[in-house]
Amino acid sequence: MGKNRLEAFSDGVLAIIITIMVLEMKVPHGASLATLAPLAPVFMSYVLSFIYLGIYWNNHHHMLHTCKRVTGGILWAHLHLLFWLSLFPFVTGWMGENHFGAVPTALYGGVLLAAAIAYWVLQQTIIASQGPESPLKGAIGSDWKGKLSPVLYLLGIGSTFMWTRAAQLLYVLVALMWLVPDRRIEKSQLQGRA
Repeated sequence: MGKNRLEAFSDGVLAIIITIMVLEMKVPHGASLATLAPLAPVFMSYVLSFIYLGIYWNNHHHMLHTCKRVTGGILWAHLHLLFWLSLFPFVTGWMGENHFGAVPTALYGGVLLAAAIAYWVLQQTIIASQGPESPLKGAIGSDWKGKLSPVLYLLGIGSTFMWTRAAQLLYVLVALMWLVPDRRIEKSQLQGRA
């Protein structure tokens, strides 16, 4: 299978996930700005999840550009990642509707952690398929963000029952960490063409 079909499938799934998330935000009854206030937690959780999905889409896009071919293992690892990303609308809605309560916030962190692990599995599957001279392996280097993110998610999940705000701050911190575009893969591709 060519990677173009995989990319197109991913783009479609992510577009559907984002659409489901935005449709979960209910229109308030009333025409004043005050009717929007109760929607603030729902909107904030939507924004955070939208950013996360954008980060995954961007990094996934760059990672797939290192592939010359797609193996069966890559397909399954890819579906594993999409499974966890498909749960974003549920955990986003639950966390927002319950004003960032401890259990919904912990489950949100659990899905973030599972998606990060699934992304790592996909990354490692691609590296294994490319062999010892893997361009992806060379591009990601020590991958400090990939190693730090699960630790911060675990800290966030653990802190939800003591101080929910700490968990939220940790989830935002990880998103901010990844929001700065990672140019390693782009640089390695440009060097490979030179």
